[in-house]
Amino acid sequence: MNREAALLMEHEVTWPKGNTRLKPRPVCRVIAVTSGKGGVGKSSIVVNLGLALTRLGQRVLLLDADLGLANLDILLGLTPLYTIADVFSGHKTLAEVIMAGPEGMQILPAASGVMESAELNQAQKLFLLGELDNLSENFDYLLVDTGAGISANVLYFNLGAQERIVVADHEPTSVVDAYALIKVLATKYSEKRFKLLFNKITHPGEAQRTYDQLSKVVDRFLSGSVIIDYLGFIPRDEAMPRSISLQKAAVDIFSTSPASLAFSNLARTLVLQEPDTATDGNIKFCWQRLTHSPHQ
Repeated sequence: MNREAALLMEHEVTWPKGNTRLKPRPVCRVIAVTSGKGGVGKSSIVVNLGLALTRLGQRVLLLDADLGLANLDILLGLTPLYTIADVFSGHKTLAEVIMAGPEGMQILPAASGVMESAELNQAQKLFLLGELDNLSENFDYLLVDTGAGISANVLYFNLGAQERIVVADHEPTSVVDAYALIKVLATKYSEKRFKLLFNKITHPGEAQRTYDQLSKVVDRFLSGSVIIDYLGFIPRDEAMPRSISLQKAAVDIFSTSPASLAFSNLARTLVLQEPDTATDGNIKFCWQRLTHSPHQ
């Protein structure tokens, strides 16, 4: 990826405005929030976006898919009695593990420091597909907080989602790694559509320039077959680290901060957007519910 990386790092990083319209949504819209590099604030985005969607009247389930290094419960100050590891061991059902979060948002917590959960085997992957399908009629949105990078688990949860939000920040390495993740998913698994969200942005222009540069590299090296939709950016905001230290969502305790307002706008954008239900040959979470939805 040397030539691609060099082109991406030539520039620092105005967001093209997408047309949105209100459409009937399918049962349980599954969105993976992912990144090529750790430390870009992906889990905080999942927590705050989930709560912003909940405040719009959506039924939201957050899935902590960084299975060996739990984050979502910690960010919300929750102490789970059980985790997804108990589901895989056969001690609990998925419904029994789900926890209540703020304002009715639901969380499916991962285990922390449990090696057995770090990499799923094929039987566990198929089992999780079925379990989530059984629960999908109870939710409008399933937000999947994947790990970072291109591990087997990260790829699995990205492939299982109907939509993917790739998160990057102002650092060139995060953009290069985001491209690497997109490239693997596109060339090896035929995923062709991604949404791009920047986090911790000080100057909107840097995000626009980076998006433009990434789009050019994708068009040049991935044969123009990949579409990257621009979702916008979350501004750098002291409310974010403060909310993390308080183990609360910024949308909850700093609701008028710049970042919180950006999450509210992002949630409205997603609700108004037409869901991406194009098939790509990969097995999807909630597939049976989606294909039998009266809106399809």
